[in-house]
Amino acid sequence: MTDTPPKLFDPQAVAQNRNRASRLDAGHQFLQAEIADRLFERLQEVNRDFPDRIDLAGRFAPFLPAAEQPKYRPHTTHADTLALEANSADLIVSNLDLHWTNDLPGFLVQAKMALRPDGLFCAALFGGETLHELRHSLIAAESEIRGGAGQRVIPFADVRDLGSLMQRAGFALPVTDLDTLTLTYEHPLGLMQELRGMGEANAMVNRPKTFMRRDVLLRAAQIYQEKFSREDGRIIATFEVIYLTGWHPHDSQQKPLKPGSGNVSLADALKAGKPPTKK
Repeated sequence: MTDTPPKLFDPQAVAQNRNRASRLDAGHQFLQAEIADRLFERLQEVNRDFPDRIDLAGRFAPFLPAAEQPKYRPHTTHADTLALEANSADLIVSNLDLHWTNDLPGFLVQAKMALRPDGLFCAALFGGETLHELRHSLIAAESEIRGGAGQRVIPFADVRDLGSLMQRAGFALPVTDLDTLTLTYEHPLGLMQELRGMGEANAMVNRPKTFMRRDVLLRAAQIYQEKFSREDGRIIATFEVIYLTGWHPHDSQQKPLKPGSGNVSLADALKAGKPPTKK
């Protein structure tokens, strides 16, 4: 009997953060809208139809053109359980959601099983370099003033690890690639407010349960501005977005090359004639 690994994230807190964000200014969702658009462009390059389409967590279809939205069935995930019948979907899409999954390897296996043969899984999630400026500033300020620091920014997965997880889950022609987006804000507090509006506030099980002290917060903002600002005074914030693509195995698919002989390109894996557009 194997021990259940400890959970990093609190699903109830994730849901509460998203419910709170849904009541705030929709302008905070601009990053979700941008990544949904990039995912949609990639899917437009796929030379086949997907009759039964699933939008995991419902964070993809609402940002598509109105004519495309009804084609996707929203699906609410519960913690790490996908709760879809085997061979029940032709396409599963996830937009900026899976970085909150405790058991990502198990979740990917469930996604592969839920697809019909030659079905496609396509997801985007935040990667390891996301918010590294904010993480550094908060840790430095709290360590300086309090002598120790809690984890205020969640850990994000590495692109190489995610590629391995896709292979272990049994996807055919798995591909991982990434975009790095650098956003700017007038002040670090503006970035923190935006994260709350996106539903991306800290939801770790072991997160500090009290509000950050004012002196720590102000010192963190000062460190941020000193180390991570442009000449015009605006601070920068990095968002690394990792894209995962994989197919449920089918005899008609292109066979992967032998280990060491090369990699399958994203264009080949998606059966496209050109790579995705980078904005």
